[in-house]
Amino acid sequence: MVRDVSKTVEFYCNNLGFQLIMAVPDTQDGILTEIHQSRNVVYALIGNGNVEIMLQSEESLKSDLPAMAGISIGASVTLYIEIEDIGKFHAENGPKVEVIKALSTTWYGMNEFYIRDNNGYILCFAEQAKQPDVP
Repeated sequence: MVRDVSKTVEFYCNNLGFQLIMAVPDTQDGILTEIHQSRNVVYALIGNGNVEIMLQSEESLKSDLPAMAGISIGASVTLYIEIEDIGKFHAENGPKVEVIKALSTTWYGMNEFYIRDNNGYILCFAEQAKQPDVP
């Protein structure tokens, strides 16, 4: 659930390397492969590699699923996304977003960093730390 689907697509595409797969305008009269400012978009599917994220406007989702009516936008969960070459990903994308936990190696052997997206959701990007060569 997001405040503005178009702005959220822009955030993920411009800052995290996602691409628009498809979008649905509020008129629900077809599928869009590009988002134009002249169309109000209520749903979009974006992807980066094996990761796909569905985005739906707050108004549309609460209309489709009334049980969401009392739920506010923002993080009550974190999305944990395993990627390859986290160092490169962090160097290219980290400066463009709000990093809330710096890239570090955890006690359980993962290289991770956390960001907050433009809707307040928390995303963790992670990669298995390389094991040192043992002689």
